[in-house]
Amino acid sequence: MSTYIAPLRDMQFILNDVVDLEAVCALPGNEECSVELVESILDEAAKFASGVLDPINRGGDSTGSVCKDGVVTTAPGFKDAYALFRDTGWNAMPFSPEYGGQGLPAVVTMAVNEMWKSANMAFALCPMLTGGAIEAIAHHASDELKQKYLPKMVEGTWTGTMNLTEPNAGSDLAAVVTKATNMGDGTYRVTGTKIFITWGENDVAENIVHLVLARLPDAPPGLKGISLFLVPKFLVNDDGSLGARNDLICASIEHKMGIHGSPTAVMSYGENEGAIGYLIGEENKGVSYMFTMMNHARVNVGLEGVGIAERAYQHALWYARERVQGAIVGDKSGIKKPILHHPDVRRMLMDVKARTEAMRTLAYYAAANIDKAHAGDAAAQARVDLLTPVVKGWSTEQGVELTSTALQVFGGVGFIEETGACQYYRDSRITTIYEGTTAIQANDLVGRKLAREKVPGAAMKTLIAEMSADADAFAGTPALANIAGNLKNGIAALSTATEWILASYEANPQAVHAGSVPFLKLTGIVAGGWLMARSAAVAAARLEAGSDDRFYNAKLATAEYFATHQLPFAAGYAAEVTGGAAATLGLDENLF
Repeated sequence: MSTYIAPLRDMQFILNDVVDLEAVCALPGNEECSVELVESILDEAAKFASGVLDPINRGGDSTGSVCKDGVVTTAPGFKDAYALFRDTGWNAMPFSPEYGGQGLPAVVTMAVNEMWKSANMAFALCPMLTGGAIEAIAHHASDELKQKYLPKMVEGTWTGTMNLTEPNAGSDLAAVVTKATNMGDGTYRVTGTKIFITWGENDVAENIVHLVLARLPDAPPGLKGISLFLVPKFLVNDDGSLGARNDLICASIEHKMGIHGSPTAVMSYGENEGAIGYLIGEENKGVSYMFTMMNHARVNVGLEGVGIAERAYQHALWYARERVQGAIVGDKSGIKKPILHHPDVRRMLMDVKARTEAMRTLAYYAAANIDKAHAGDAAAQARVDLLTPVVKGWSTEQGVELTSTALQVFGGVGFIEETGACQYYRDSRITTIYEGTTAIQANDLVGRKLAREKVPGAAMKTLIAEMSADADAFAGTPALANIAGNLKNGIAALSTATEWILASYEANPQAVHAGSVPFLKLTGIVAGGWLMARSAAVAAARLEAGSDDRFYNAKLATAEYFATHQLPFAAGYAAEVTGGAAATLGLDENLF
């Protein structure tokens, strides 16, 4: 088995040379951050990921969590690892110092979180969901709830969850039937069942703070009648100490295809007198509040696509260097060599490496724009809004493809659990589903972020103009000529598809949505290719200036691969978007 090694050189290159970490550190509120501090943080995170989280990942998969009589025991090593994670301050890193956080920029958190997801995705889901709950409470709850719950959650002593899905209500939140009754004393009684609750019950936290969507008796139907409630596992006394156990229980945990180390709970609320909950914000506005948590989670799930692809790549590369088999085409030396020398193995590894670097760069770029948006930059917020569904949808779809490719490097033994290649493929499969499926992300992109934008298409057209200007500039550098040419073709395809959507949406929205997933993939490929071209431009300039750092040669090579092997797909996706709806919708329902 290989050992996870954080790709620090690439992370630091993207942070410093592509997204401009120094400029992010100069934003208001980030004054205590510096390039040197971030380097130290990444070094320590890398040690924690490889030394603590990676060694328990395999056991988390093979043993998983166990539920007995409503009590969940996490996989061997998880409880101790979480205690160390909490005590060394990792959980508090991105949150406001007002509640005990360290207030570090989102782009720094993004790089650190990638390491957690690569080393142990099932473990990383716990702090990810806690972080989303913290964001929702911090933005929408009363000061009293913030003061009572956030310090312990930021510290990591208490974890958090998101309770949306019900047996009868998956992505359709309008069908939520969990009930809440106003008791007239500032509390509500919550009754109902929620499913697919990540880390809904666990033995790593003293308390678990559930955010639950529920409906009041007099609420209007549909999404407009849903409220959000904070429902703790243990009630909290005024002095912050834990009180009585609330009327909620983990009825069971799911038996899943992957992420076995993450307990996915069925939660039952109010089997007796009703679970005590506290309203967050105003009644009937719960869905909008929950989207604060959802958007936080969506970017982080997109990062799971990056992290799991990186881990699968490292594992496949280790095997390709170790495994000696077969004659190498065109090699007449007679010397047996590792399969890394086979052209198709090189192709597969290059594909995973280049596409993972493109995903990483896009995720970090989005995070840097989150930091700018927090500082009041409206243009950055528009860029974040546009890219959030792309980071989530495109990166996770690629994660599934790339973990499959990495498994293929192993050949037949990759299908055998003992090699470990299967786990990354199985773990990756959920990422395109939870926190909004790829179709939901794509519908959001072509609908709210494009056709129904205040000025339809404005954010996308601004991005296209910026990418086009860069492509023109890169074309003048011989080392970047092929990259620039392919990028221009990709941008043209994206522009064509964008204009078609804007022209067609009002008259034929079904046709547009039939091609929404291809459009999302088109956007991801072109945006990823653009940022890879930016990376290549930096590398080419450093080499031209006399650098002998072979990292820059590698960066040029992966950018060249992406431009040559990925950007040409843009034209095909554009053709699907603009001309594929009739074939997609043409079959009579009775003929399926």
